Amino acid sequence: MHFTSERRLEGALDREFTLGDIPGILWTPESAAPAPLILMGHPGGLGKMYPRLAARARACTAEGYAAATIELPGAGDRPRFPAVDEARADLQRALKAGEPVSDDIVDRLVLPLAETAVPEWRATLDALLALPGIGGPVGFSGGVIAIATRLAVVEPRIAAAVLFAGSYVPRSILEEARQVTIPLLVLLQWDDEGNDRQHALDLFDAFGSREKTLHANMGGHTGVPHFEGDAAGRFITRHLK
Repeated sequence: MHFTSERRLEGALDREFTLGDIPGILWTPESAAPAPLILMGHPGGLGKMYPRLAARARACTAEGYAAATIELPGAGDRPRFPAVDEARADLQRALKAGEPVSDDIVDRLVLPLAETAVPEWRATLDALLALPGIGGPVGFSGGVIAIATRLAVVEPRIAAAVLFAGSYVPRSILEEARQVTIPLLVLLQWDDEGNDRQHALDLFDAFGSREKTLHANMGGHTGVPHFEGDAAGRFITRHLK
């Protein structure tokens, strides 16, 4: 892990890094005590997402957590994923025409991302936990729910996750969800224009966790109420502290 920049933001240290060819950002609180770590997912594009990610990270560091994120494969300045770009174009055509989104489109859109991003997240976690001032337990928050689901299956160091049911999920990952056993808080926007509501409910039902909570709110994809941030914070505190 190579740090490329450093600045202080409202009581936290904001450091950009690269891990191989993967760019990322780490936020750490000023306290010298070892901080639990929250991995923050996002839909891709660190540059455009930075204001929202930094706000989420400051909320984390204010509570004594470290927070980190990495760029998605094929997003931002990373090399493009031509097959994923083609699938995304097919998805947009289907939605514009009012046609159902086929399993083939969803698989081509999501599976390559999950197959690449999950090992990258695990390698990043290895590097982060080796740094002074960062320790377990580890939580995951937000991002592409299919990636988070697979990561929760294969990564035993993640103790709890806050997930946003706002993206398509391949049926193979729906089956993998049955192996997820960590505590979950899932946020669902009832009128999300880019999400299949029933599919999201099926995914929640499939999760094998004994403790799983679904918060459904009216509104579209970007209309998640601010109070859900408080609910997510209480959930994380309950399981990481």
